[in-house]
Amino acid sequence: MPFLGQDWRSPGWSWIKTEDGWKRFEYLNHKLGDNINELTLEELDNDKENIYVGDVCEVAAKKRKKDFFNNNTKSQFFFQERWIYVQKESTRERHGYCTLGEAFNRLDFSSAIQDMRRFNYVIKLLQLIAKSQLTSLSGAAQKNYFNVLEKIVRKVLDDHHNPRLIKALLNDLSSTLCILIREVGKCVLIGNINIWVCRLETILNWQQQLNNLQIPKQVSNGMTLSDLPLHMQNNILFKFSDACDIISLGRTTPTLHMLSEDRQLWKKLCQFHFTEKQFCRHLILSEKGHVDWKLMFFTLQKYYPVKEQYGDTLQFCRHCSILFWNDSGHPCTANDPDSCLTPVSPQHFIDLFKF
Repeated sequence: MPFLGQDWRSPGWSWIKTEDGWKRFEYLNHKLGDNINELTLEELDNDKENIYVGDVCEVAAKKRKKDFFNNNTKSQFFFQERWIYVQKESTRERHGYCTLGEAFNRLDFSSAIQDMRRFNYVIKLLQLIAKSQLTSLSGAAQKNYFNVLEKIVRKVLDDHHNPRLIKALLNDLSSTLCILIREVGKCVLIGNINIWVCRLETILNWQQQLNNLQIPKQVSNGMTLSDLPLHMQNNILFKFSDACDIISLGRTTPTLHMLSEDRQLWKKLCQFHFTEKQFCRHLILSEKGHVDWKLMFFTLQKYYPVKEQYGDTLQFCRHCSILFWNDSGHPCTANDPDSCLTPVSPQHFIDLFKF
């Protein structure tokens, strides 16, 4: 059967808004109808000139917009969106697919670092990208990556929050950049090699600033953690899931140091992060014949990954294939949207775009 009408894959008509409503916009078709003989050569030339001038103005406007965006190196993100559709293949309705760089550009990571619940999540995601996915990002995504990273460093230098995490991130990133610069030619780098050298110098400068960071002692006239009863301090320690945080807190006062060495605390930490089968394989006994749970934890950490906990994460809707921040929601068409949601860890975020 012959196909009658315009091809559904075409870009469609151009429309303009008038006082009488929307009308289809045509360049010369409205004049080249029945009155084609009445048109003079001069009128046709004028129309062609107007069309050419309009095209030139449109191209110039796009170029100015692009130049303004490229010069704005402190831009936070490209599109102010809280959710994106994760497309993994081309269909008749949709052409193309969503990449890791596009998702990183469009999701609001720049504002997410201002939220304490999402700060650790974004840091971990940047660290995973630095280890294995940095060269797979587009030039625009790499630029946005380092802009977000700069905002994180400035934030840590200002409020002294979580300098340990950003130091680990910068160490991994500097190691990756050193390998890329040293093996230039063996791998594909987007941009001039001088850009990557400049980025490495910037990272080394940030590391120096963080190493020289002096956190001032806070003077408070109210109640502090040390003023709480011992059982309350102990309950606070049992809420921690990060071993480094427990050790750091134990260095503040002799009382907290004693509580941080509690065997039951480290036993619970091992049971939280590892299965019984895992720590039975690496059983470590002390001189008194008891299980050294603290030493066991750091031994098991070398063989098995620890559980990750975040205050807030990205969510993935299996029904709509939409990735979004938890508080923003998305236009879901499922009968029970909550049953279709899956929390997305930083590693799962990267795995979503491996195809």
